Amino acid sequence: MPCDPLELSRLQPVLPSPLQPAEDERFARHGVQLLLKRDDLIHPDLPGNKWRKLAPNLADAAGRTVLTFGGAYSNHLRATAAAGRLLGFPTIGVVRGDELAGRPLNPSLAQCAQDGMRLHFVDRATYRAKTDPAVLERLLSGYGECSVVPEGGSNALAAQGCTALGRELHGVADVVAVACGTGGTLAGLAAGLAPGQRALGIPVLRGGFLGDAVRELQREAFGGPAGAWSLDERFAFGGYARTTGELHAFADDFEERHGLPVERLYVAKLLYGLTVLAREGAFAPGTRLVAVVTGQPWGASDSSR
Repeated sequence: MPCDPLELSRLQPVLPSPLQPAEDERFARHGVQLLLKRDDLIHPDLPGNKWRKLAPNLADAAGRTVLTFGGAYSNHLRATAAAGRLLGFPTIGVVRGDELAGRPLNPSLAQCAQDGMRLHFVDRATYRAKTDPAVLERLLSGYGECSVVPEGGSNALAAQGCTALGRELHGVADVVAVACGTGGTLAGLAAGLAPGQRALGIPVLRGGFLGDAVRELQREAFGGPAGAWSLDERFAFGGYARTTGELHAFADDFEERHGLPVERLYVAKLLYGLTVLAREGAFAPGTRLVAVVTGQPWGASDSSR
């Protein structure tokens, strides 16, 4: 029998996650205090925003099979598969790219399979249309009753779960910054912050769609706009899952300065963006700036969604 996901607390998450000062002259010279919110330390298999977004969705699934979506190196798929293994419920991962079906599994997908996830590969056109009711019905037809969690885990439940991140920072931050993929973390973070605090999102994808996604998530989760937030879309480094030599050099330097393993596709872009913004004078002297570390590097091709 599957374990009741309402027993998530028995996995002993580290909550609230640690808040660590980071002495860094690139911020200090502008009168900005940088702090790191170590959400990556919440749980070894469900780190950071994966825990905060998945926990309410798994509680809602109440032991039913969870079907969700992701790319070939998806952190979200790995976290969902790990949760299924730890709590004893079935998981199905709908993977973007039917060309992958006949190939050996990459390390990320192999980990999902090892944790018991059933992988279902679809072509990219089908994947893009995954929220269409007819497409979703076809996907579900072979699996029976499932609890469907969207790509990246971002839905109203996830946004509600991420409000705890904001509440944990009451009284200790002026600006809280987070890297954004699908918008659920930012939507909930902003809603959880106190008046006078604001959230800043650094999108890791191009396209300019994220603002609408955050607004829609807040409407679904909270009935309308919640909290103060903004986006700076200049730091995607070419788009989703793309990096540059400059970004890697920056991340290597940050690791050396602070002893922090820097995940390249989300966290590095966030930290790079914040150093640029500090240099530009975007933060008033005296600002307590919190960077949310949402995950650690995984494997040779760390990625997420």
